[in-house]
Amino acid sequence: MSSYLNAKMIRQLARDVDLKPSKGKGQNFLTDANTVRRIVKHADVSDRDTVLEVGPGLGSLTVGLLHTGSSVIAVEIDEILAGQLPRTMSQLAPEVADNLTVLNTDALTLTPEGDIVPSALVANLPYNISVPVILHILATFPTITRGLVMVQLEVADRLAAPPGSKVYGIPSAKLAWYASATRVGTVPATVFWPQPHVESGLVQFVRREPPAGADRESTFALIDAAFSQRRKMLRSVLSSKYGPGLTDALIHAGISGEARGETLSIDDFARLAGALKGIV
Repeated sequence: MSSYLNAKMIRQLARDVDLKPSKGKGQNFLTDANTVRRIVKHADVSDRDTVLEVGPGLGSLTVGLLHTGSSVIAVEIDEILAGQLPRTMSQLAPEVADNLTVLNTDALTLTPEGDIVPSALVANLPYNISVPVILHILATFPTITRGLVMVQLEVADRLAAPPGSKVYGIPSAKLAWYASATRVGTVPATVFWPQPHVESGLVQFVRREPPAGADRESTFALIDAAFSQRRKMLRSVLSSKYGPGLTDALIHAGISGEARGETLSIDDFARLAGALKGIV
């Protein structure tokens, strides 16, 4: 077996385990070794890292991560794929296969248990759950200091968008609570089997400290409210939720009531949330 998976090998592995890729589970498998190498390069992990990989599937990215010397904790919800992955790695990379731990569970319910102390998140994420997974993992594992995720291109642009951008929104602001994010590449649909109908984007992130003294729950509730009608001014869109104290809170936070949510940074949202908590 080659040290990387290619399209022929991916299809053979799928036949071996009687797998028919599920659109509902977002099962689009990487078939291009050069793309795997590019992801691993941007992830910048080494033998000093424990990498959390969500949705390893048939193992295309897993083997690339293992080749860096990293320990890999692969979280796979599909029982058949979770069972096959160690066997595939023992064939592809026998010298480092023991560095792999497979957890057959839902990434959205994953909690720190035992020796799960990851330093990085690297994943080819299913399109339909990519944002909830990223936010849950960063909230649950503060030891993760950086990462690289491949997501639908539209989602990648939203995650990395700065305030004022046309695509800046809830994912952008909430990710900014945990990390600074940059889109570092585009991945064509042709390197997947089966081919998705959209391109993918690579988003690199680095952990940052959240706004000083801020409360995440109230800040995230404010973000949700502010983007519920993104074209409306804050004074209009927030008044029903926060009542007459909103005006004083806006003044206290130094934010114009005529501003829109899409212009506020995470620090602005946190400051306003704090002011609302003290006044409303």
